[in-house]
Amino acid sequence: MTLRKNILITGASSGLGEGMARRFAAKGRNLALCARRTDRLDALADELRAAHPGSTVLTRALDVNDHDQVFAVFKEVRGELGSLDRVIVNAGIGKGQPIGSGRFDANKQTVETNLVAALAQAEAALEIFREQNAGHLVVVASFAALRGMPGNSTAYAASKAGAAALAEGIAADVIRTPIKVTALLPGFIRSEMTADMPNNPLMASAEKGGRAIVEAIEKEKVKAYVPTFPWAPLSPVMRILPLGLLRKLQ
Repeated sequence: MTLRKNILITGASSGLGEGMARRFAAKGRNLALCARRTDRLDALADELRAAHPGSTVLTRALDVNDHDQVFAVFKEVRGELGSLDRVIVNAGIGKGQPIGSGRFDANKQTVETNLVAALAQAEAALEIFREQNAGHLVVVASFAALRGMPGNSTAYAASKAGAAALAEGIAADVIRTPIKVTALLPGFIRSEMTADMPNNPLMASAEKGGRAIVEAIEKEKVKAYVPTFPWAPLSPVMRILPLGLLRKLQ
């Protein structure tokens, strides 16, 4: 397995992105941490530099919906680190509302951030990877990508389905090359995004979920459900679940 030394993570100031940053720094990797909230990003970077002095930790202010900025930041980071070995498209939001409820603004923002911005990040990463003839693109989708979801999750699930399909299409395009692509489909993992969700027996702790995500990324499979149990066994069930039962999942 190729060692991916220089790793860029978007949405790295909290949640899954922060957890990935901590684990990769502990593995001795060099990191470029990108997010809008630079105060939290800089505090995390200072902590990681102190704990892991052998790792280079860069920070960049980045709004992934500013597509020109995405391309500029990715190229800048590559220049500073010398190469860009892995890009983790992690920035995302989940603020959708039921379709037709008068909140097109929220649904539009969810789709733009989770899908259109993911496309911009994938384009920027693949330009660099094709030039290097090497690299690993990771797209953080969701288990919700497997089906259209009701209520507040409709736009979110649609955006993550698009992100997962985007990753799979790129994987098909670069198959048998040194460029690898992984779509991650996390189930319920405790983070800021899931903080308001009720207690759920399927909810993984941030520690367990974060460890499973990094392990899956390192294996570089085209698709990975995380944690593997229960989400991989549940995936075929999810695909055939009647709409009446699907509605009860909201």
